[in-house]
Amino acid sequence: MIQDIQPKVYHNEYTPRAIRADDIVFVFRGREVLLREEEDGFHFPAGAEIKETVQYLFSIDDRAFYLGKEPVPGYEFQSMRLLRQCRPQDLCFAGMTAWHLYNWYDGHRFCGKCGKPLHHHETLRALQCSCGNLVFPVIAPAVIVAVTNGDKLLVTRYAGREFKGMALVAGFCEIGERAEDTVRREVMEEAGLRVKNVRYFDSQPWGYASNLLLGYFCELEGSDEINFDHEELQSAFWISRQELEPVKENLLSLTGTMIETFRLGKE
Repeated sequence: MIQDIQPKVYHNEYTPRAIRADDIVFVFRGREVLLREEEDGFHFPAGAEIKETVQYLFSIDDRAFYLGKEPVPGYEFQSMRLLRQCRPQDLCFAGMTAWHLYNWYDGHRFCGKCGKPLHHHETLRALQCSCGNLVFPVIAPAVIVAVTNGDKLLVTRYAGREFKGMALVAGFCEIGERAEDTVRREVMEEAGLRVKNVRYFDSQPWGYASNLLLGYFCELEGSDEINFDHEELQSAFWISRQELEPVKENLLSLTGTMIETFRLGKE
């Protein structure tokens, strides 16, 4: 999955340092990222090209990543979806995580208690206010659910979204709710089905939506008649293991990994 960047190591401890020539700077504008496409792939502004003061984010091995604001000559803004095509994979993961932090910084400029401007904390990945309030990055837990019915898997297609491929039931955890209860609730809300034998599969940070995704497999309980939520979904249907095409390009995602796991008979 996208976070599997071994043997490289992601260092999320907040240890800011002066930018170096080969460090990387991500600049976002809406749902676009500043990059340059060459024959060997996508490139992002390097420390040697940066004239502004930038915000330290994290490091992978010895290379640090920063958040900038200003366009850099020779680069252009393009769709965020291109980040999924970045190679090596650690660059893809770095871009997604930078996007998560960009949205957090952008959405927390003022204190929610007193309304004064927030400032970067010197030693923590946090924003602080003169009133003493500390604000840490927002991470939203959500579930991805693979509902099985013998040799069949429940798959969905989103309504009104850019992504048109097959998906699984998914949804955010609510206040005071266990993740396993979120699984049962979301399957009922999205597909009108009851499930049993809910079991944890794997997790994934998904910075594109500021999520921590929790993957679960479960089994159908009772009727297999689907009554899906037409506002959330374009369709929901059962598909047999034999009908599923191999998942190749989307194994970066927990959803793709779970679908492929079922197709291969490993669940």
